[in-house]
Amino acid sequence: MRKAFALPTVALAAAAFPLLTMGTALADHDGSYQATLGALNESGTTGTGMVTLQGDQATVTVNASNLLAGSPHAQHFHIGAQGACPTDADDTDDDGFLSVTEGAPYYGSIGASLTTTGDTGPDSGLAVDRFPTAEGGSYTYERTFAVSEDVQKSFAEGTAVLVVHGVDKDGSGAYDGDVVSDLDPSLPMEATAPAACGVLNASQMGQMPAGGADTGAGATSGVENQAAIGVGALAAVGAAAAGAVAYRRRQATDQA
Repeated sequence: MRKAFALPTVALAAAAFPLLTMGTALADHDGSYQATLGALNESGTTGTGMVTLQGDQATVTVNASNLLAGSPHAQHFHIGAQGACPTDADDTDDDGFLSVTEGAPYYGSIGASLTTTGDTGPDSGLAVDRFPTAEGGSYTYERTFAVSEDVQKSFAEGTAVLVVHGVDKDGSGAYDGDVVSDLDPSLPMEATAPAACGVLNASQMGQMPAGGADTGAGATSGVENQAAIGVGALAAVGAAAAGAVAYRRRQATDQA
């Protein structure tokens, strides 16, 4: 009498499902995020931000309008706090400005500096010569760069915020005034005060836009491959189970 051996379908299943779990973990922050900029410090600034994350690469597009024309505007991902934007009413010292420090409990510290060239880390937070200039009162910013694990985690947790700085509160046409910056006393508050803020929420599209990173859009191949691995693993489990049933039936027939 020949002895029937059942195929190890349980072992196959155990090997397959970790692939699904691993794929999900690797892609926790991958995807598209959008922000609608709301004005702060009575700036009237409006705009949008789009971020596509794939691994540690962030492709960023920012469109901002109603800014101080001809002047640079610092812009950052702020992370690690409430994932919210303050209001002008949070000017707790009544100096007439919502400062970066007063907004920090809402949007957190600098996670990345959205510079036009060079370093994009927190240390470049005041690199005025490398931030976009609002020619005609507006600008479009596009760049792809690597972000730290802290920034990736903040996106995954929903606490990443886009903040654009620089206001002309007295209408003089320049960064000036008697109130000094809370970040650098050599600068006027107008140069560093938040002009607009927007929470970076996961896009309702549910996936990254098609296209290459250089165009401000991210490829979906990584996500698709992870999904394919998962689907393939499940198919393998199903096929193995069906094979085991057929094998047992053949053995029963032979033994009859």
